[in-house]
Amino acid sequence: QLQLVESGGGLVQPGGSLRLSCAASGFTSDYYGIGWFRQAPGREREGVSCIDGSSGSTKYADSVKGRFTISRDNAKNTVYLQMNSLKPEDTAVYYCARIRGLCVLWSRGYDYWGQGTQVTVSS
Repeated sequence: QLQLVESGGGLVQPGGSLRLSCAASGFTSDYYGIGWFRQAPGREREGVSCIDGSSGSTKYADSVKGRFTISRDNAKNTVYLQMNSLKPEDTAVYYCARIRGLCVLWSRGYDYWGQGTQVTVSS
């Protein structure tokens, strides 16, 4: 059964860090790009970062460059999103999704999505 499962969300103070995980099953994630998206209440879903399956090339939204790092462990079929220097505006539900071919920071082309994990940045 093809599945993407996010974990690692939670409540953190501004300036803190979290590491999100996206565990893939039912397919080999290194043949697909994986993207991280987020959606805050009342806002549109936003592409945060993505990593290509073949080359491992990465992309980041301007709002997270220098603070977030995406990586993958093919042996564990898992993609990570390390989030540092978190800000209140990073508060959202974070989703991972799968795409064939090169990854992009818009949702078109992603065919499977996880259920999401809540990240709340607040003092």
